[in-house]
Amino acid sequence: MKNTPFTQKHIDFGAKMAEFAGYNMPISYTGINDEHAAVRKNAGVFDVSHMGEFILKGENALDLIQRVTSNDASKITDGQAQYSCLPNTTGGIVDDLIVYCIEQNKTYMLVVNASNIEKDWNWITAYNTKGVEMHNISDKTCLLAIQGPNATKILQPLAGVDIMNLKYYTFVKGTFAGVENVLISATGYTGSGGVEIYFEDSNGAADKIWDAIFAAGSPQGLKPIGLGARDTLRLEMGYCLYGNDINDTTSPLEAGLGWITKFTKPFTNSEALQAQKAAGVTRKLVGFEMLERGIPRHDYIIKDANGNPIGVVTSGTQAPTLNKAVGLGYVATAHAGIDSEIYIDIRNTLVKAKVVKAPFA
Repeated sequence: MKNTPFTQKHIDFGAKMAEFAGYNMPISYTGINDEHAAVRKNAGVFDVSHMGEFILKGENALDLIQRVTSNDASKITDGQAQYSCLPNTTGGIVDDLIVYCIEQNKTYMLVVNASNIEKDWNWITAYNTKGVEMHNISDKTCLLAIQGPNATKILQPLAGVDIMNLKYYTFVKGTFAGVENVLISATGYTGSGGVEIYFEDSNGAADKIWDAIFAAGSPQGLKPIGLGARDTLRLEMGYCLYGNDINDTTSPLEAGLGWITKFTKPFTNSEALQAQKAAGVTRKLVGFEMLERGIPRHDYIIKDANGNPIGVVTSGTQAPTLNKAVGLGYVATAHAGIDSEIYIDIRNTLVKAKVVKAPFA
């Protein structure tokens, strides 16, 4: 099991630690509900250094990205980022990712899920037939996500660049807490605002930045946040989690990701996906809220009023902000309309729910 440069910090803060994607990660500190509320109302720090980062360079870098991703990366310029996915050849998704344009048509950073680093690297490499310079910088890159409505206000005194006015899905590079060459982005996964900071762990940078953040933020209520609250925060927003809501067998169109599936250019399996769009999908990923007492869990069966299986739950929780249980799941298209009544099979009992529009919060 790998450690991040902040593992001892988490232990010192009293975190409950567990294995996640091969890393020893903090699941919670003071409790998921407490940490969830801290991010929604103020600010919190997530260690997400387990995520993967690839640098692609050269005159054919954009061509390679266009070939392997579903979104149109030619639309982003220096300082812009884009959510996208890597389609496979059988209708599913290799991974979802964020593409950062460092220098248009020349240098890009791809940020991928921790559990898929090797898989994604091998997948992209297989399509690299034109000599694009590729660097896997995952092991030496630290990533902290400071999320919440007060996050940028707390951090601005530490930043040598303006982060208060960063637009969603843009980024800047500069100094942070005296560390040079830090990339600061507004591409958060919580729906509460804030930034993510990428930097190389060299010359004590990890300790320096962590300590500076908490020296500035602790008096203002900044808290460390574990992966448990990260999951409830993203679920309240209806954001997909790879391995739960999307995977190698789920189409981006079924998952409601048609908005990042651009048929203005060819990409892996684009013809088959275009045909699927024309024909219409037979199932859809929907959000739902429970109308009766019960918490939906991953892989619970979704049924109709007569007890016939119509789908499966992919994510579910008791949403702390909403004080009700919500979930995501795939259902047959006929049952995917807003306000459709569905039933979650919880320990052989049909518990009523209804389809609602995400985000829930």
